[in-house]
Amino acid sequence: MRIGIDVGGTHTDAVILDAEQVIASTKQATTADVLEGVLAAMETVIDDCGCAPGVISQVMIGTTQFTNAVVERRNLAPTAAIRIARPAGRGLPPMLDWPDDIADAVGRHCYELDGGFLYDGRELAPLDDAQIDRALNDIAQRGIKDIAVASAFAPVNREHEDHVARRIAERFADARVTCSYPFGRLGLIERENAAILNAALRPLADSVVAALLAAIDQRGLRCPVYVSQNDGTLMSVDFVRQFPALTFASGPTNSLRGACRLTGLDNAVVVDIGGTTSDIGILLNGFPRESNSVVDVGGVRTNFRMPDILAIGVGGGSHVSADGAQIGPQSVGYRLNRDARVFGGHTLTTTDLLVASGAVELGTPQLIADLDRAVVERGLATIQSTLAEAIDTMKSSKQALPVILVGGGAILVTGDLATGAPTHRPVHAGVANAIGAAIAQIGGEAERFVSYAGEGRDAAIAKVTEAARQRAIVAGAVPSTLRVADIEETAVPYMEAGATRVRVKVIGDTVASAPPEHSHA
Repeated sequence: MRIGIDVGGTHTDAVILDAEQVIASTKQATTADVLEGVLAAMETVIDDCGCAPGVISQVMIGTTQFTNAVVERRNLAPTAAIRIARPAGRGLPPMLDWPDDIADAVGRHCYELDGGFLYDGRELAPLDDAQIDRALNDIAQRGIKDIAVASAFAPVNREHEDHVARRIAERFADARVTCSYPFGRLGLIERENAAILNAALRPLADSVVAALLAAIDQRGLRCPVYVSQNDGTLMSVDFVRQFPALTFASGPTNSLRGACRLTGLDNAVVVDIGGTTSDIGILLNGFPRESNSVVDVGGVRTNFRMPDILAIGVGGGSHVSADGAQIGPQSVGYRLNRDARVFGGHTLTTTDLLVASGAVELGTPQLIADLDRAVVERGLATIQSTLAEAIDTMKSSKQALPVILVGGGAILVTGDLATGAPTHRPVHAGVANAIGAAIAQIGGEAERFVSYAGEGRDAAIAKVTEAARQRAIVAGAVPSTLRVADIEETAVPYMEAGATRVRVKVIGDTVASAPPEHSHA
């Protein structure tokens, strides 16, 4: 049996899976203390299924805590950013385009050193130990313990990042160092930004993981614990301590994976309708289609592996104009059961329209008996057309893909959407995100510039695949279960013959159970 938990901005969902079957589920309001809400949801599903804690083999959790910390500019540690890219990188210093409030929160402690590499692994400039010493002396005077290190083309050659990291470890016994190369993508600025955000979150990660494990121990569970990351896979709690930023956008990813499991459809459009927004994504071979563009996290450009998600302002609490022609983007959100007219409030919402149509029974329908039937029909038609247009925007071809509706607000859609393909409403759609967390596997990704002309295509791909395998193993995957999930090859123009960017993603199973002394490995 596995427990899956997903923490959203409005609700915390939890399920218990026995093999493929959902035997207990709950949807509860997210609390100010996220861990308190996680524990409450976990206790509810365990009590509902009546199982002993000892039969739970794994716990998987998706959380918004680290994303919220960046968005709200809180719990971010003072961080030193060391860039190894001079002289080429001198024109654009670290954190140049960051919003002032988040740059101030992490401290604007930036250091630029000679070094780095070119796309083919050749050295851009040699390291200068005197420069490194001056930077570390200044960091010591400022009392900074969290340090991000990024060099030009580190995913191709990590030697300079490793050297500086070793020097930091020799100088500071208690420093936490984040190198940029494990984040995988090649662009220096975005990869550096990702490393800085990750470094600023590591003290918070230590406290969150410690509190999470303590809460699980209090419930009597002795099993491995994993956390969802943003590409639809999991990582061990020890890996979370090192890379908390990899949890960004895990919520929409879990919803897509849950939709895949509930319907058995590997290729589909998934519409996750919540209280405020609808998140629309594409399933390709059972995993979310990833965004190829720069991802903005709290105003900071990053190159994290993120699902390609379109969020629109249509949800169960969205405001409705007096004539029904305008839906959202404003929403009553978690105040739905207080502000919506059907619950005695004064705001006309999409839920009021649904109740007035007779599709569902909620609240006190007599309170909206005066609603004009034409307004109700126009509003529901607007919801349908808005979602259908957004789905067309996300599709990359004219091919009709089935649509899967999940989330608590999926009841807003009656009948098939005008997409030319069937619309699916699976059982347990309201907790698809928690199911996605429960079924997730461990993943690893690597990206390199390679030369097919020099080493050959098969040998080059094998090298990148092995790097991805090692990352998955470090994240907690069982080596014997690893398989290649995706290979992306992009020819690089204007470079030597055969120059190609290769990205490989592998996935594998988690450890089904572990002895008590290794229960949180």
